[in-house]
Amino acid sequence: MTLVQVAQRAADLDRAAAFYSLLLGQEPTARFDPPGLLFFGLDGVRLLLEAGAPPATIYLRVTDLDAELTRLQTAGIEVHTPPHVIFSHADDTLGPAGTDEWHAFVRDPDGNLVGLVEWR
Repeated sequence: MTLVQVAQRAADLDRAAAFYSLLLGQEPTARFDPPGLLFFGLDGVRLLLEAGAPPATIYLRVTDLDAELTRLQTAGIEVHTPPHVIFSHADDTLGPAGTDEWHAFVRDPDGNLVGLVEWR
């Protein structure tokens, strides 16, 4: 099996489109309104934003966490949780062996947490 889609709550599609376009650095791949569905493509996985979806936390891997947070803060997005080490990878089970996993979090306009992850 492979992951096809992740759903995230979004009460206002225009507001969600603006936020996620800025966050992801790309425009939506599709919008169907009605019924109120907005899609972004993430390396073969669809991110679905819709009012009927439950709140969720998604995690996005970035190559430079500090640069990404600076870019987002410059655009007016508040950092909810500053960068911090979650754990060190002794083997390749959950990430590259010998790296530390850093996380930071921002909130989208609907209050969902978005985790940004870097392996250093």
